[in-house]
Amino acid sequence: MAGLADDWEENRQTCVDVLCAYLRMPYEADPGDDAPPSERLAFRASREVRHTVIRVIAAHLQCHAPVSWQGMNFDFNGAVFDGGNFRDVIVSGGLVDFSGAEFSGGLVDFGAAEFGGGVVMFLNLKFSGGTLSFNEAKFSGGFVGFNGTEFTDSTVDFRLAKLSGATVHFGDTKLASGTVDFRWAKFSGGEVHFGGGEFSGGQASFDLLGADFSVGSVRFEYAEFSGGEITFNGAKFSGAEITFNGAKFSGGTVDFSHAADWSHPPKFDWDGAHLQV
Repeated sequence: MAGLADDWEENRQTCVDVLCAYLRMPYEADPGDDAPPSERLAFRASREVRHTVIRVIAAHLQCHAPVSWQGMNFDFNGAVFDGGNFRDVIVSGGLVDFSGAEFSGGLVDFGAAEFGGGVVMFLNLKFSGGTLSFNEAKFSGGFVGFNGTEFTDSTVDFRLAKLSGATVHFGDTKLASGTVDFRWAKFSGGEVHFGGGEFSGGQASFDLLGADFSVGSVRFEYAEFSGGEITFNGAKFSGAEITFNGAKFSGGTVDFSHAADWSHPPKFDWDGAHLQV
C-alpha cells in the first residue's frame, strides 16, 4: 500500500487513509503469558503489523524520505498505541489527528520531531500507562492541541523541547497521577495554554525545572491546583508573559522558590475573586 501511495500521487491520500484505517481497527490487549499459545501468537502478529504501519508512515515524514507524505492528512482518531516510533518526523502541513487515541503502554516517541505547520490534535487522549515523548521536539508553527486529556499513570515528556512559534493548547486537561515533564524546555515565542486545567492528584507531577520563559505567552488562567506538585525550580522568567489570573490554589505544592531569573515574574490575580491560597 505504501508503494502504491508513492507511485500514485493523485490518489496518495486514499492510500494513506487505508493505512490509518488499519490502525483504527479494534485491537485487543496483550492476553498475557497465561493465555493459550494461539492467542499469544495472534496478538504478536497483529502488533508487529501495526508497528510496521507506524514505521512506514513515520519514514515518509522524515527529511530524507525518497517520497514525502508531507501535507497529507493522517486520521488516528480512536486508535490504540502500545508503542510506536515517530522520532524525527516533520509535520509542516495537513491534519494529524490523534484525538481519542488510547496509549496503553510502551513508548510512543516523537523525540526530535519538528512541528512547523499544519494542525496536530491530541484531544481527549486516554492513557492507561506508558510514555508519550516529545523530548527535544521543535514546535515552530501551526497548532498542537492536547485539550481535554486526562493524564493518569503515564508520563508525557517535553524535556528540552523548543516552543518558538506554534500555538500549543493543554486547556481543560486533568493531571491526577503521572508526570508531565517540561524540564529545560525553552518557551521563546508563540502561545502555550494550560487554562482551565486541573492539577489534583497526590501522585501528579508537573515539572518545569530549568525551563526558559523568554518570549511569547504561557497561560495558566483559571487552572485549579488542588494536589500534586508543580515545580519551577531553576526556571528563568525573563520575558514571556506568564499569567495565573483566576487560578485557584487550594492544595498541593506550586514551587517558585528557586527560580534562576525573576526579572519578568508571572502575573497573579490577587484580588481574591478567584484565587484561593
